[in-house]
Amino acid sequence: MKVSLAPRLLSATVGLAVILSSASPAAKAETLILPAGVACNGFDLRIDSTGGHRVDRTFKDTNNKPVRTLSAGTGGQVTFTNVQTGATFSLKSNGSVTQTTTQDVNDFIVVTTGHLVLILFPTDVPAGPTTTLYVGRVVYRTDSAMNFTLLGTTGKATDICALLAS
Repeated sequence: MKVSLAPRLLSATVGLAVILSSASPAAKAETLILPAGVACNGFDLRIDSTGGHRVDRTFKDTNNKPVRTLSAGTGGQVTFTNVQTGATFSLKSNGSVTQTTTQDVNDFIVVTTGHLVLILFPTDVPAGPTTTLYVGRVVYRTDSAMNFTLLGTTGKATDICALLAS
């Protein structure tokens, strides 16, 4: 199962580019359930998000083609739930700044600083399933199939799946 970019990153509290990283000023509550093996091994992961505010600015070249996008603000308040056990992990709304640089038509390099929840699927590099909260800097690449390649991280990483599995 391939899920859209929207649920891949949680900018909230999480720099969620997912449900959640494109939250508008009056964002409504959102819920996403990812089956076992997609975001976490061994259990379905439910993600509930509400609120958040982000501002986006796109820069274009002389041919009016987008070359870079800056997105800044806060993601929503997010709660992750192990559907099988009911265990939860919640994040308050925090900030992040994301710069996306166009490499090719559907090929992007993304640099995020602040709070970011990154969900890697089995088709990504490194292969998921993983759901990790990063507080610091994350660099990844997306291709035309919306596969992610994690290029580097600095700062603190928290394995949300491990927190919910215990």
